Amino acid sequence: MTEKTEDTEDTERAERLLPPALPPDDALPGGEPTAVEVPPEVRKDRRVLRGVLRWTAAVAVFAAVGSAAAYGVTRMERTDVPGLATRTDGRWTYPEVTMPALPSGSPRPFAQANPAGAHYADLRELVLPAPEGARPDEALRGKDGWLATDRFLKEYRDASEHGELRQLFVDFGLRHIAARGWTTSDGTHTRIYLLQFDTAAVADDLRNRHLVSYSEPAYAVRGTDRSVPDEDFPMEALSDDLVPSVYVEPEPYGAEQVRQAYLGAGDVLAVVLQSRKGEAAAVPFQQTVALQSELLG
Repeated sequence: MTEKTEDTEDTERAERLLPPALPPDDALPGGEPTAVEVPPEVRKDRRVLRGVLRWTAAVAVFAAVGSAAAYGVTRMERTDVPGLATRTDGRWTYPEVTMPALPSGSPRPFAQANPAGAHYADLRELVLPAPEGARPDEALRGKDGWLATDRFLKEYRDASEHGELRQLFVDFGLRHIAARGWTTSDGTHTRIYLLQFDTAAVADDLRNRHLVSYSEPAYAVRGTDRSVPDEDFPMEALSDDLVPSVYVEPEPYGAEQVRQAYLGAGDVLAVVLQSRKGEAAAVPFQQTVALQSELLG
C-alpha cells in the first residue's frame, strides 16, 4: 500500500476543488467538436451607466418642477403670494362699479354709431358711488338727483365770477348736473359733478376754450391760491376716449390742499374735486378719477 505523503494530500485536495474535466470532443454525440458556452461576464460598467441615467432623469424632473414653481411665483402678484402681501397704499374700498343699462337700441357714447358722443344712460347712475365707510354730502343730493347750477358754482372761489360762469353754461346749453360727494374718516372731502350738454362738440368747446388750459384752470376753485398740472398723475389709468386735465395745488398751500380733474367724456364734462386739511393724498384721488372715467367710457 502506497503511503501518502504530505505533498500527495495537497495535490488531491487541489484537484477536488477544480471543476470536472470536459469530455474529449470525439466523446460527444455526433463526434463533432462543440463550442462550450461560457456565461457572460457581468458588466459592472453597464450597471453604473444605468444608475447614472436614472439619477440624471430624476434631476431633470426636479429641475423642471422647480423651474415651473419659480415661474409661477414670479408671475404672481405680490399680494397673491403668502407672506409677500404689500402694505396698504391708501386706496379706498369702493363697491363694485357696474355700467347702468342702456335704453334698448342705444349705442355707447364712443361707438361709431354715436357721433354726438351722447350718454343715453341715466346720468345720475353714472356718478361714482361713495367708498365704504364714507359720510355722504347731503348738500349734493339735489332735487330728484339733479343739482342746481348755483350749487355747483359755489365750488369756485371768486363770487364775482359766478355770474360769468352761469352765463357760459346757459350759452353752451347745459342740460343738467348730477353730483355726489362724501367725506372719509381721514377728513378727505370728495365732490364729483357730471355736467351734460347736447353734443360732445359743445362740451369740448366749453372745456377747451373757457374752463381749462395746460398751465392752470381758468377759474380757481375755493380753497386754492394756485393750481398746476399734476405731472405725477398716471394718465394711462384713464380711458383713451376721455380727455383729461388734472391739477394739484402746490406748496405752500393754506389750511388744506385741493386736487381737481376735468374729464371730457363725449357730451359730459366731469369735474372731480378732492380736498383735505394739510395734504390731500394722491392715491385716493387717482383711484377716484380712474373709476369715474370707467363709468363714462
